[in-house]
Amino acid sequence: MLPLPDRYLSALLARYNGRMLLIDCGEGTQITMHRLGWGFVNLDSILITHFHADHIAGLPGMLLSLSNYGRERPLTIVGPEGIENVVNSLRVIAPELQYTIQFVELSFEEKTVIRFRLGDFHLAALPLSHTLPCVGYNLLFPRKGKFNPERARALKIPLGYWSRLQKGETVSGFAPEAVLGAPRKGIKISYITDTRPIDTIPEFIKDADLFICEGLYGDDKLKQQADRYYHMIFSDAAKLARAGNVKELWLTHFSQALTDPESHLSRVRKIFPNTVVGADRLTKSFTFVD
Repeated sequence: MLPLPDRYLSALLARYNGRMLLIDCGEGTQITMHRLGWGFVNLDSILITHFHADHIAGLPGMLLSLSNYGRERPLTIVGPEGIENVVNSLRVIAPELQYTIQFVELSFEEKTVIRFRLGDFHLAALPLSHTLPCVGYNLLFPRKGKFNPERARALKIPLGYWSRLQKGETVSGFAPEAVLGAPRKGIKISYITDTRPIDTIPEFIKDADLFICEGLYGDDKLKQQADRYYHMIFSDAAKLARAGNVKELWLTHFSQALTDPESHLSRVRKIFPNTVVGADRLTKSFTFVD
């Protein structure tokens, strides 16, 4: 919740097909991005969960850095209603950028999920329960079915059409469904922070390969205090992970008073065994499985 000498604030960086997407931008995000070494030039989008400083105060510096690196392509910023006004207010200290910003404001009806796409990133957004509007995100990477060359030959589809059909295009009346098998399992990353454990979360995160979730406190005795501030404790996150049948849980967003999160891990793993305590620049790579 507060920046510490050995602990930065909230941010998640995802890279796919050479392009990058950032969720949240707390103070110090650009410093830890430098240490990660993925660069900045391929960052296309920034998704903000909500407008508390620990999730957005690093944005003006990030915007300036992108401009100083010579960025000219537009940058997309997504967030709850009001995101454009909030970012433009922060830009009082970053007024001159060499690129434009495109805004996507998420407006929810009660208990709805918004699905959208930014480049190769398929995304879903869920309204959460915090002290001000807050959004959880899914990063989804669907995968088409396998191409069936025998079927293509049987249908006498010219060889020159095959690659376009594999990409999902309809070519000269030939539909990709005619030569593609059933969709294969994709990859799903869920990111939930700054909320009480509401009943819409398990379905939203269902079967995620990785579930990144806040855990303000590790001690169950502080459950009431976490509820009061619309946050979760470690066991809340573990119960959501279990209910959502996710593969792995990363805990993050610790209170500054939580100096030894690992000391609570054995108890939390009794609820959800595959639980990891988050750390700056903790990284995991995913590949599609046939």
